[in-house]
Formats: sequence, C-alpha cells, structure tokens
Amino acid sequence: MIMGGVALLSFIVYQLAFSDRRSKLNVDPDKMTFATVSMGEFTEFIPQTGTVQPKNTRYLDAIEGGNIKRIVAESGAILKKGDIILELANLNRELSVMGQEASLNESINRVRQTRLQLSQNDLLQQQQLAQIDNQIVKLKPEFERQKYLFEKKLIAEKMYLDTKADYEYQLRRKEITYEAYRADSISRISQMKELNASEYRMMASLSGVGKILENLTLRSPIDGQLSTPQLEIGQGVSSGQRLGQVDVMGAYKVRCPIDELYLPRISTGLESTFKFAGKQYKLKIKYIYPTIANGRFEVDMDFDGEEPQGIRRGQSVRLRIALGNSSEQILLPKGGFYKDTGGNWVFVVLAEGNKAVKRPIKLGRQNTENFEVLSGLEPGDRVITSSYSHFGDNEVLVW
Repeated sequence: MIMGGVALLSFIVYQLAFSDRRSKLNVDPDKMTFATVSMGEFTEFIPQTGTVQPKNTRYLDAIEGGNIKRIVAESGAILKKGDIILELANLNRELSVMGQEASLNESINRVRQTRLQLSQNDLLQQQQLAQIDNQIVKLKPEFERQKYLFEKKLIAEKMYLDTKADYEYQLRRKEITYEAYRADSISRISQMKELNASEYRMMASLSGVGKILENLTLRSPIDGQLSTPQLEIGQGVSSGQRLGQVDVMGAYKVRCPIDELYLPRISTGLESTFKFAGKQYKLKIKYIYPTIANGRFEVDMDFDGEEPQGIRRGQSVRLRIALGNSSEQILLPKGGFYKDTGGNWVFVVLAEGNKAVKRPIKLGRQNTENFEVLSGLEPGDRVITSSYSHFGDNEVLVW
C-alpha cells in the first residue's frame, strides 16, 4: 500500500511538472496537405494576361469620305506596298476638285500672260533703243560734216543748226530711254521672281488638288497582312474613319495591362516568361504607356530570343512578370493556411511523423507559388499548408 501510494503520488507530480499540457486535437492526415520547406531561387513576380500583337502595324484611315465603290482586297489578304484595298466614290468632292483645278489653271494662265507682257515690253524698249542708236549712227557723220562746212562758211547756218538739233535730240532721247529701260528692268526682274514663285505655288497646289482624288483609293502602306471589319459596297465612309490595319507578318510583341498598384515597381528591361506549346519563352518590357485607364496601365514587351512558332495576333498568353532579380531564399509553398494565420505561425510536423506543433514564423515576399521565409523555419521542415479552419485553438495535432 505504501509503495502504491508513492507510485501514485510520483505519477501526479510528473504529470504536474513534466507532462505536455498543450491542447491537442486528433486529425486525419489524409485530409491535410503537407509541404517541405526548401532552399531555392526566389523570384517575386506577378501573374498577368497579355495579348499578342504585331510588332509593326500601319492603320488604314480614310483621308476623304465617300461611299465604297469597289473592294479589291478582303480581310486576311497578303498585300504588297501600294496594292489597292478599296475605292471610294464622292461626286461632290470630284466636282469640287474640278472647280479648284479650273480656277488654278486660270490663275496660272494669268501669271503666264503677265510674264509674257513683261517680256514683250522689254523687247519693245530694246527695239526703241536700237532705233535711237541707228538714228545716232546716221546723224553723227552728217552733223560732223555740216559742222566742218559751217565753220568754213560753206553752208547756211540754218541747215547746220537743224542737223545739230536733230543729233542732240537723239542723244538726249537715248539717255532718257535708257534710264527708263534700266528702271523697268530692275522692276521687271523683281516681278519675274514673284510671278515665277507664284506660278510654282499654284502648280504645287494644282498637283495637290489632283492628289485629292487619289485619296479616294485606299492603298497598302507596307507589305503585310490586311485586317478590316466587315465592309460592303455602297457603305458610307467618313473622313478619318479607321478602315482596318496592315500588320507586318512574322514579328510580334505582347501588350499587357497591369494594375496601377505595381506602377512604381515596373520599369523597362524587366523580364517575364510564359509557356506556349510546352516550351517557355522570355519577354522584356520595351515600353510603358504613360496613361492610366480604369486603374490599369499598359506595357509592350518584345521577345528576348526565340519567338514561338504558330503564335497569332490576338492570342492571349499567361505571363509571369518578374519584379526584381532572383536570389537564394528559404521557401515555403503557398497554401490555405495563410488565410487562417496571416503568415504568423504554422503547424510543423515533428520528427516522429505523427504529430504537428504550432510554431511562430515570419514571412516576407511572395509570388504565386512560394513565400519567402525570414525566420522560424529551416530547410527540411515539413509544414501543414492546407486550411487550419477546423483546428480551432489547439496547439498540437495528432494522428
């Protein structure tokens, strides 16, 4: 009896002093998910969905409005630069162009007529000077001869004075006519420059007016594939209306909308990856659009290296955009536990394998697959990563 009492007392003391008083809960391990903490490469990234677009695109906008008269190339056609896509008809515009051409031609003719008159006036003045020179050439010898005879008292004074007056008149006439010709020549040169410049401008305008009707024919600006909405003969088209686009084939980029929350962390040169046909491909951010719409901004990404074969415009791809460089970290796979614990603690499986205890931890960055472990866990630890919603406040799980 004494020995039994001592044993009972010893058991009670042991239970009070050394036994595990933590609350326990029996669980079914088949209904839980386990993961092993490991050391690995951690890359912080965000998952986004991008759209494949041609790298080089030329949009087709109607310069002139009208009604579709003829459709030459259908959507999907492969075009060469300059190929006709469709033709428009605009009778009012055609009549307006004809009126402008007639008015410009009339103005050009007036300029040419004015220039002709100036040239004719120049020739007339030269002719007058030539006639005066001819008269002087005839009168000079006669004047000198009569002067000699008059000095010898061989002719009457009246005859000599008449010849002298005629000769001096022609000299004075030549002087006045030459001064007028010189002044007119200076003015004529200036007028000719203005007329030539005016004619050049009107000829350029006439050429431009003629090209207005060429704008009624829509042509491909580059080699590529045509994409247009549904177009019908007789359909009205307004000036500036977009009628489609021509895409350069074989060169693509990916445009991706991103939540404005990540704007401070997105920069050109950041890498992203996606899988296509079982193979992974790399992209780099080439351009960040400055505008934000509906809480999102867009970026353009170019392929870094090989482009996937068989990819098509408009196709959606699931991207993983890296927000920084990779580094070696302790990694804990993501799971439903985070919703219940906020990442402050987890259940860690003990070495015997049939018990898990609550342990405080500290987590850092995360991506879609892993958490970065800052403290509380070591590589090789097994952690319950499924939901803890049915464990209550128990500190030990037993199975």
